[in-house]
Amino acid sequence: MKALTYHGSKDVRVESVPDPVLLQPDDIILRVTATAICGSDLHLYRGKIPEVHDGDILGHEFMGIVEDAGPGVTAVRKGDRVVIPFVIACGQCFHCRLDEYSACETTNTGKGAAMNQKGIRPPAALFGYSHLYGGVAGGQAEYVRVPMANVGPFAVPDALPDEQVLFLSDILPTGYQAAVDAGVGAGSTVAIFGAGPVGLMAAACCRMLGAAEIFMVDHHPYRLQFAQRAYGVIPIDFDEQDDPAGIIVEQTQGRGVDVSIDAVGFEAKGSRLETALTTLKLEGSSGAALRQCIAATRRCGTVSVPGVYAGFIHGFLFGDAFDKGLTFKMGQTHVQKLMPELLEHIGNGRLDPQAIITHRLPLAEAARAYAIFDGKEEDCRKVVLTP
Repeated sequence: MKALTYHGSKDVRVESVPDPVLLQPDDIILRVTATAICGSDLHLYRGKIPEVHDGDILGHEFMGIVEDAGPGVTAVRKGDRVVIPFVIACGQCFHCRLDEYSACETTNTGKGAAMNQKGIRPPAALFGYSHLYGGVAGGQAEYVRVPMANVGPFAVPDALPDEQVLFLSDILPTGYQAAVDAGVGAGSTVAIFGAGPVGLMAAACCRMLGAAEIFMVDHHPYRLQFAQRAYGVIPIDFDEQDDPAGIIVEQTQGRGVDVSIDAVGFEAKGSRLETALTTLKLEGSSGAALRQCIAATRRCGTVSVPGVYAGFIHGFLFGDAFDKGLTFKMGQTHVQKLMPELLEHIGNGRLDPQAIITHRLPLAEAARAYAIFDGKEEDCRKVVLTP
């Protein structure tokens, strides 16, 4: 089969690789009908995530048709059309029983990214996201082996096209969890840092949940313009405004917003010092977006972090967070828990995920698609690939 494989920083190739086979009784083989490039895939593409090996198949947003199923699979059957959550969970462990699927204790053969683990088990395995998270082959391919198929694959109605349900695999539940974790509801004021795919889905979900005012901070005018048009955000371009948090506080009676959402993560554009520190591996992540979130949020408000972070951060300003009495919510998404509810919102028209798609390319052109998405060429917001 053909698949998108990693060969070093900004070197990905569509190559012929062996077809996947069933390994466990509860495996399925999925024929991929649609897959997407996620913003967090760019961390891999840029060589920022450890333990990505030459030849690894990338991709964790995908869906398709069940081609084959092991004898232990009871939740789906051959021919079913399903979306696959990017988190691989067993459904039976301590955390899965609490619906904390991204903390599943049994699926990850890697060690995770925590530096000070004290022997605690790693989090769940993820599709196509390095050997820290299990080294499981990803979905930017013609076929995928999907383990734990009684817990993950989610059947979707034929009436909804692939592009409308594909993002149930990651960015839609990620944006939704960020909003729900932060307590966004009727009348909430929100600041979202990052107008990439997750930030846009967070804006859509905040609007659906009744947020009264949404500020969105980014430095790509075309993304801000889309968010303003689609979700009614108040755009702030940080290339033009040195201190977005200051503007947000000024426009909220000097208090700040109820909720800030960091949809940027560890590659946030920071100062020259931060860039140098991360280059020299003296800092694990840039703290620029987090500092802005802390500054923009009102006392006793909440900072929600769906953006990926790793390692340590200088200048975190924890004292400011304490002084303001802030609550932090963060982490990978418990996708399986959220998929049924979000499908209902798509079906009744309250959410329109496909609106953010700008580029549709065949899998054969995936390497070019990565370059377009990474370079923000052609006003690219989101790329969908079809094998």
